[in-house]
Amino acid sequence: MKKLALFVGLYLGLTGAVMAQTGDAEAGKEKSQVCAACHGPTGDSPSDMYPKLNGQHASYLMKQLHDYQLAGETGGEEGRANAIMQGQAASLSDEDIADLAAYFAAQEPMQDSAPEDVVAAGQKLYMGGDEARGLTACAACHGPRGDGMGLANFPDISGNHPEYIAQQLEMFRDGSRANDMNGMMRDVAAKLTDKDIEILSQYLAGLY
Repeated sequence: MKKLALFVGLYLGLTGAVMAQTGDAEAGKEKSQVCAACHGPTGDSPSDMYPKLNGQHASYLMKQLHDYQLAGETGGEEGRANAIMQGQAASLSDEDIADLAAYFAAQEPMQDSAPEDVVAAGQKLYMGGDEARGLTACAACHGPRGDGMGLANFPDISGNHPEYIAQQLEMFRDGSRANDMNGMMRDVAAKLTDKDIEILSQYLAGLY
């Protein structure tokens, strides 16, 4: 619990730096045309290979784009490594990033549905975690509706493609995604079983 409090405190302390630049959503709309091939024109990606960006917190989107740039600059040693996105983000200016984030954040929030047979188990795990395994409840950071906390850079994880959610949890678990401050998501994901990930990813798709 102390680690969680410290983590949130650090994030809130960095809020001013993260939010220093506010983007122009109209400018972002024009700049987003290249993004549409994978993420759709409004960020509501039609493919489960790519995340939905519509309604995501602008500060979180900005952080991810900067992290892709950092991964490109460090050969994947730092930031968020992804061959496609490193290439896409490489030439973006800070203004471009702010504008794109503002545009996608302003779109209607992402929505999907969850199979009825996972709702009870998913809600129990998401809201309560598993004390016996030292598994923190997802809701502690992402909120009861999964909409996260923009000021702390906790993303909205509701309504996205279950396949994408599962992929990210698996990557945090095996360490191939490592752009979470203090390794918090890696700590949580390391305690998740394959079944946990399947249940959570399907449950989150219908949470909004």
